[in-house]
Amino acid sequence: MVDDSPRPPLRPLQDVWLKPRRVFRELALTPIGLWDYLLAAVQGIVSVLVLSRGQSLGAKMSAAQVLGEAALVGPFAGVLGVFVLAAIYTRLGRRMGGQATRPQLFHVFAFSGVPMLASLILWLVVAELTGAASFMETPRADLALFLRILLRVQFLLHGLLVLWSSLLQVMGLSEMQGTTVRRAFGMWLLGQLITWVAAVLLLLGLGALGIMSGIEPG
Repeated sequence: MVDDSPRPPLRPLQDVWLKPRRVFRELALTPIGLWDYLLAAVQGIVSVLVLSRGQSLGAKMSAAQVLGEAALVGPFAGVLGVFVLAAIYTRLGRRMGGQATRPQLFHVFAFSGVPMLASLILWLVVAELTGAASFMETPRADLALFLRILLRVQFLLHGLLVLWSSLLQVMGLSEMQGTTVRRAFGMWLLGQLITWVAAVLLLLGLGALGIMSGIEPG
């Protein structure tokens, strides 16, 4: 017997965790919207916070200063990053027989960042409890044991959320490009490699320009 009961309404922010294919399938029919930009911005903010910890900015700045800098720089970097990813994977998909459009893939990379929204909330809670120590690569020895453990647990959870976000990206690519998960995973890996190479070349280029600008004519 066929079940004719209506399906429950889509809740993208909640359903994308466990029903990513349905979410991406329905988002594919809609234009890029406010939530896409907000989720892309969140990903940029979290990336800046991760870099801040890697550079131990907490030793030089207060937690409020680090968070303020992330709030200024992160949204622009996040939205630009998602646009770049959508462009890269649109071209890759067409070379591999896919038909996804750039807006459809923007949806994929924006909404696959929902786990990063959870990570951002976690960053803010831990920063409230530990202050500038949240943004130090190695917790200070004088920090309470509970807080040192909290920082390590928080970064472990962040890593797990990053893995979940990556899995959502692969599922989204599979759905939008109309291909198997295995093939979509290969496409995802190739796109990540291209992105990292482009980022390294950009950083090297900016570094070279910085060096050249520092040379004054004799």
